Amino acid sequence: MADKKTGTNDAKSHITQGDCKLLIKGLGDSSVHLILSDIPYGIGAEEWDVLHTNTNSAYLGASPAQTKAGAVFKKRGKPLNGWSEADKRIPHEYYDWCASWADDWYRVLQPGGSVFIFAGRRLAHRCVSALEDAGFIFKDSLAWLRPRAPHRAQRISVVYERRGDAANAQAWEGWKVGNLRPTFEPILWFTKPYKIGTTIADNVLHNGVGAFNETALRKYIHKPDNVLAIGPAPGEGGLHPTQKPVTLMKVLIELVTQPGQIVLDPFAGSGTTVIAAEATGRIGIGYEFDESYALIAQNRLQHFVQGDQQKMELE
Repeated sequence: MADKKTGTNDAKSHITQGDCKLLIKGLGDSSVHLILSDIPYGIGAEEWDVLHTNTNSAYLGASPAQTKAGAVFKKRGKPLNGWSEADKRIPHEYYDWCASWADDWYRVLQPGGSVFIFAGRRLAHRCVSALEDAGFIFKDSLAWLRPRAPHRAQRISVVYERRGDAANAQAWEGWKVGNLRPTFEPILWFTKPYKIGTTIADNVLHNGVGAFNETALRKYIHKPDNVLAIGPAPGEGGLHPTQKPVTLMKVLIELVTQPGQIVLDPFAGSGTTVIAAEATGRIGIGYEFDESYALIAQNRLQHFVQGDQQKMELE
């Protein structure tokens, strides 16, 4: 018999390979207590992160400088001012992409439940707008401080030197082209509105969500701040280009859910969210479109359940 809360026969943590926009249709209304996902940022980090129809052939290419830099910056992105009118449509198309799954996220989440989304700084506002338009409340923006933040900002004086313009090379010494070192990533925090006429206290008793657990948070950080400086464990990482630490996901899960509740990650990647849910006594459901990453995630989860932590990080 299907579980009344989840709309599924599987009461154990699991990861399914496939399109999350189709797979989520199998979940019942108000069946999930938390959605926690590191979604694609739409900035062209890899092929799976290209979420627009622009086919400019230079995109995802590599310049000589990037080739020289090695693994730090393998792909070419686009200047912020764009190269064409199609480039300027990229933020709009990212909004449309977020909107394509936001309604189902709203449907499956319990009233008062939370959504945590790791988002890129450049297009996070488009994600916020799409989820607000779907009915969510934008509660807060947390900051995850990354332990490692590769940085390559070109000195503009070098450009002038190559042009033989010594005067401007000297005048613009110390100026760079690019961004500041990206030491933080935003975590967008949304909630689903609860029944009109009730309070959060009422909703907590009825749906089991709506408040946050400060005691659980203080196990990991000293103060209940909205800045999280949590790095990976030794040997953790390298299984996915945007892999997050298991402990970081555990913090967010324990912050807003109770043991036994359902945590959904529609963009599961290497399975970190589902593993963190399992580790904290919750039921994790993950969807991953890419077959190779889905297999990594499934094997990691299996090794974790079997208690083999070493194999979990070596798939």
